[in-house]
Amino acid sequence: MTPILRRRLALALAFAAVAPLALPAPAEEKIAVLLIDGQNNHNWKQTTPVLQSMLLKSGRFTVDVLTSPPAKSPKEAWDAFKPDFSKYGVVVSNYNGDPWPEATNQALEKYMAGGGGLVISHAANNAFTGWAEWNKMIALGWRNAQFGDRLTVDDAGKLVRTPKGEGPGAGHGKQHAYECVVRDPGHPVMKGMPAKWTHAKDELYHGQRGPGESVHVLVSAFSDKSTGGTGAHELMVFTVTYGKGRVFVNLLGHDGSSVGAPENAAITCRGTEWAATEKVTLPPEPPK
Repeated sequence: MTPILRRRLALALAFAAVAPLALPAPAEEKIAVLLIDGQNNHNWKQTTPVLQSMLLKSGRFTVDVLTSPPAKSPKEAWDAFKPDFSKYGVVVSNYNGDPWPEATNQALEKYMAGGGGLVISHAANNAFTGWAEWNKMIALGWRNAQFGDRLTVDDAGKLVRTPKGEGPGAGHGKQHAYECVVRDPGHPVMKGMPAKWTHAKDELYHGQRGPGESVHVLVSAFSDKSTGGTGAHELMVFTVTYGKGRVFVNLLGHDGSSVGAPENAAITCRGTEWAATEKVTLPPEPPK
């Protein structure tokens, strides 16, 4: 080896000793999900496994299921119901039943105000009529017409507010397949989704009521009077800001088949990721 080559080799070895190694980018850390069920006027024993399965199949989440005490359980049973929300990136509610202990309510309020994520699945918006902060979190719930304002959208997708006491309260017509319309294709949850799709046979909620503040509409559906509806474009999927927290409300999904319908599976997983991180990395296709 010539002196020049020896010097070049020595320089290369010296550089390699101090240069940083090119390491592969770390994989996204999985988001911890707390899925709460245990009471519901819908079949939560059917829908919770579907929700859990789709979240796990996406590869983006870990999922702990917390089942509440049964309806009308004694105080002792509820005293043990103390979820540690701080351990989770997002809470998914598939719950509609007895009130939670006040300490649990306050813990969720603190978690959300500090930047937590909450996902409301279908009839979970029926719950906790008397919990004022919950009503702010979900913005619109299954309430009567006297409870609060109603929000719909016009043909162009602009929000229309109907004051409390005017128009219908919460309800739905007969179950049927219906068209869902994306109202904000640029939102992270909706990017890449079809502009319209026919959703599976399902309940189409109408006349939801509440404070209706900080609402951003993602998906609406026309509630046809011929099916027992209102003749208005009802909000089906929307987001709510609560403190520093993010809420993703999805009123689709009465049963296992409608929860697991392809587009609904995709937006459920993407909405859960958005509620946790405000970003979406999951594709617009359902997890397989």
